[in-house]
Amino acid sequence: MDKSYYQPGEHRAAEVRRLFGAIAPRYDLINDLQSFWLHRGWKRRLVELTAPKPDEYALDVCCGTGDIAAELARHGTTVYGLDFSAEMLAVGTRKHAKPVWIQADAQQLPFPDQSFDIVSVGYGLRNLPSWQLGISEMRRVAKPGGRLLILDFGKPPNPLWRALYFAYLRLAAPLHGQVFCGNAAAYAYILESLKDYPAQEGIAAELEKIGCTDVRTIDLLGGIMSIHFARA
Repeated sequence: MDKSYYQPGEHRAAEVRRLFGAIAPRYDLINDLQSFWLHRGWKRRLVELTAPKPDEYALDVCCGTGDIAAELARHGTTVYGLDFSAEMLAVGTRKHAKPVWIQADAQQLPFPDQSFDIVSVGYGLRNLPSWQLGISEMRRVAKPGGRLLILDFGKPPNPLWRALYFAYLRLAAPLHGQVFCGNAAAYAYILESLKDYPAQEGIAAELEKIGCTDVRTIDLLGGIMSIHFARA
């Protein structure tokens, strides 16, 4: 498998930025195809769990092309969408009038402590050089009792289902990347990044470790995806 985008350590951020810059124009299309359009429902489920209100402030970290941020904004919430990829933000601004778009690093959020009622991340935590620092920053900028939500790839507890799921990521995801954006390595990266990501149990444990309460994990499709909910 081509690992050209998967670089653990100090070069991780630069390679992830290069990856998303390369796939930004076809990112939404390939998400639809490889998830059979299910990712849209999973993102709506995340927003439903936040129960956003018009007088609240929300931050969507690693917002990509802005699906979650725009859904939050539809509830009247004041939303900031933050990503470090200029190419992804450019696609997002063409798609959505809101949120407020910010180019910045999820590991150094440019906001004071206790700024937001809702802090979310969809398919971004796994890509950070330090997912622990990403969670810590999310909690830092959340108000006391604020809602933290994390949507990402999971690791199914059933061994057979996990093997089938990993086989799909190994074979089909790079094929989609090759056919639709001429870049198989960009989607081979998904499985490589998942191997070092702690998924359901590890993320829940970290949320509890840093002092979050009401920590919950919602498995989707037998654990191939998961949503974590917690309060700061």
